[in-house]
Order: sequence, then structure tokens, then C-alpha cells
Amino acid sequence: MANVTIVYYSSTGHTWQMARAVEEGARATGAQTRLRKARELAGPEAIAAKPGWKEHLEATSDVPEATLDDMAWADGFVFGTPTRFGLPAAQLKQYIDTLGPLWAQGKLQDKAAAAFTGAGNVHGGQESTLLALHNVFYHWGAIIVPVGYTDKLLYAAGGNPYGISFTDGRGKGLPEEKLAAARYQGQRVARFAGLLSAARS
Repeated sequence: MANVTIVYYSSTGHTWQMARAVEEGARATGAQTRLRKARELAGPEAIAAKPGWKEHLEATSDVPEATLDDMAWADGFVFGTPTRFGLPAAQLKQYIDTLGPLWAQGKLQDKAAAAFTGAGNVHGGQESTLLALHNVFYHWGAIIVPVGYTDKLLYAAGGNPYGISFTDGRGKGLPEEKLAAARYQGQRVARFAGLLSAARS
């Protein structure tokens, strides 16, 4: 049985929905999971200027913030973030930047790793954001688990081989095919996390 940590940042809730679907998929394999959010860095004025931002933060106030222990515990991890100019959100990057001590101890290597993202436009930087997160995983010596084209449902979700991605529905919510793909990603990461855990032991 694998331990899978999902760390996400979400300002209005779409990435949160995807993170929950990834967790559902991982749990369906029997994995133990930790769903954690990156700490908010934006000031109250910026948050108050967008009602949906404030509402989402209040609605998810009970979600624990990610710690170093959450990554040390994991056999596999999935990072989720909105795209910010083709890069991960600063909130997630700030969390990543705290993980140096674990990296130095070799506690991030040989673990399954994957990512998902979303943007406001179809060509809004999803792939470059995923590849930027993959660069982090290379440095850690983690084993990247891409979704590739390993299941037909991935085509319905847009066919991004680097990881699951979505486009902001502008108030319409996320379509089921995106959530189904996110659940598939969670299953896939959990499966490989279990294999890697057995190999490490």
C-alpha cells in the first residue's frame, strides 16, 4: 500500500476540485493519502478584490497546509497549480523552496511524481507549467509518472501527455472528463508509488 501526498494551490477552486479527484483516484487503489494546500501569500487587499478568491479560502480553511513531513511520509506525490505566466503559482513554488532539507537527505528521490495544472485559455501555458514542475522532480531524483496516452479517457480530457490540465470554465465548473482524467492520474501515481516503495525496501 502506497502513501500519496497531493499538494495544491488554488485561488478560486478549480485546482482544488482537481486535487480532490486525484486523491479519489489514489484512494481507489488502496493508497493512504494526504491532501494539503500551499500557504497563501497574497495580501488581504488582493484577495478581497476578487470575491471568489475569498470565498474559496474560507471554504477550504480546514484543509491543512503542506509541511515537510507530508513529503517525507509519501511514496509518491502530485503537485497541482494554476498557471501563472507559464509557471507554477508563487504559493506552490514557495513551498517547494522549503523542501531543500529533505532533498539534501535524499528523502525525495526514487518516489513517484506527477503534476496537474489549469489556465484561463486553451494555450495559456499549461504544458510549460507542467514541464517546469518536472524540472524540480529531476533535481530531486524523483521518478516522473506522466499520463502519456495510456488510456482513452485522456483524449476526451484534452490529451496532454505531461499531466492533466484544464481550461477555466468561466463559471461553468470543470467538465466530468477532466475530473475522470484526474482520478486516473491519481490511480496511476499510486500504482507506481507502491512499486517504488517496494523496490526501496
